Amino acid sequence: MKTVACVIQDGFAPFEFGVACEAFGLDRSDDGVPNFDFRIVAPEPGVVRSKIGFSVNVEHDLTFADEADLVVFCPVPRSTWGRIDERLTDLARAAVDRGAWVMSVCSGSFILAAAGVLDGRRATSHWMYAHTMAEMYPRIDIDPDVLFVQDDRIITSAGTAAGIDACLHLLRQELGAEITNRIARRMVVPPQRDGGQAQFIDRPIPVAPSDSLAAVADWAVENLREELSVDHLAGRALMSPRTFARRFKAEYGATPAAWLARQRIIHAQRLLERTDLPLEHIAGECGFGSAAVLRQNFARVLGVTPTAYRARFSCADDAVPAA
Repeated sequence: MKTVACVIQDGFAPFEFGVACEAFGLDRSDDGVPNFDFRIVAPEPGVVRSKIGFSVNVEHDLTFADEADLVVFCPVPRSTWGRIDERLTDLARAAVDRGAWVMSVCSGSFILAAAGVLDGRRATSHWMYAHTMAEMYPRIDIDPDVLFVQDDRIITSAGTAAGIDACLHLLRQELGAEITNRIARRMVVPPQRDGGQAQFIDRPIPVAPSDSLAAVADWAVENLREELSVDHLAGRALMSPRTFARRFKAEYGATPAAWLARQRIIHAQRLLERTDLPLEHIAGECGFGSAAVLRQNFARVLGVTPTAYRARFSCADDAVPAA
């Protein structure tokens, strides 16, 4: 992926637009991150108004997007949902047909829905708009509960900050976990949130630091090789297993088992990129127990084998040799 087009129109949402600019438009070459040819495009170049009163001057029309490796559709005003600009729906269909990556942030999914490219696919949008989308486009399998959905090379994300998770998910596929983690660190966001995590977290801000399960979660990440049952983690939190599981999902938006599985995959990605350790060793370090279990989980989550992932993303110059 080398070229990225970010599509906006009058009434665009500044935060979601900024997410795309932050993820794909900044020069991070000093941190070893490849640059993209990133351009902001609009159906009508010139002054494009945001939904909160300021404007940006867009130099490029949609021509660049016709050949871009990734086309990002920013949110569109509710007043346009029933009459999406045909130039945008044509662009979406053409991008999907030629095999480009296509991503929508929040209500940008209504452009993809109007184009018909989500028909028969699973997708998401902001939970406030999911019901409306389901009524307008019954052929789409809409999941209102998740942060983002990838179906083939189409990624739809929920509202606002979920766009960050979707961008990092795509970058992880294109650049690998190590480089994506550098990007996440520069953005000062956690790289660990998975697409299946709930959009709505019951307790996003703990009442008090002592009320948070962060210390237990941090300990688990440092001890992934251990047998980390709910009973074990609950014991460290001085809670019953049932209370711990309920509180953990409320705070992290995922069950302890699902969250741990994702952390183990992320750790395996790092080890595959940064070391030449054999798969059996990596499986043990990550808590999978055997190379066979590692392969099964890796392929299920990422769609590739550990060996294929290492061949693509290995940082050969920086690899840590096996002992």
